Amino acid sequence: MSTLPIIVRYILTGIIGAIPIIELRGAIPIGVFTFHLNYVEAFLCSFIGNILPVYFIVKYIRPLFDFFGRWKPLKKIIDWATERATKKIEESERLQNFVAFGLFVFVAIPLPGTGAWIGSLIANFLDVPPKKAIPPIIAGVLTAGVIILTLTALANGGIQYLLQNT
Repeated sequence: MSTLPIIVRYILTGIIGAIPIIELRGAIPIGVFTFHLNYVEAFLCSFIGNILPVYFIVKYIRPLFDFFGRWKPLKKIIDWATERATKKIEESERLQNFVAFGLFVFVAIPLPGTGAWIGSLIANFLDVPPKKAIPPIIAGVLTAGVIILTLTALANGGIQYLLQNT
């Protein structure tokens, strides 16, 4: 994959960062290991790709859900996402009481089912205005990115160590 032009590798890494579930958590390692980007390039492309959809999700997801929910195949996906976001809101009193901090922590923890997409859905379902929701979500993405970048660098160093000593 390193034979692709650098701009294509940047764009692909950003697109992967924008994909729900995978997001920056998958895009950084893919950028480093598959596309052979350096750590800073992989981080920046993943970060930009991950935060691009945030505003649109926070601001416009409900009308889109209503529109696309009229078709059965999409309704199942929409119901799953709505149920997941609502469940996260109901489970966490802290999230209800400290919305900005709760959004930050939720997005910053790089575990499956957390991230900018679900955090943005939660903000939308809590009716948090974009001006109050977007900064903690972006800060959470930045924090998650630093964590994943560190883990990727550690994994890369560990892999190189194993390869050199076998």
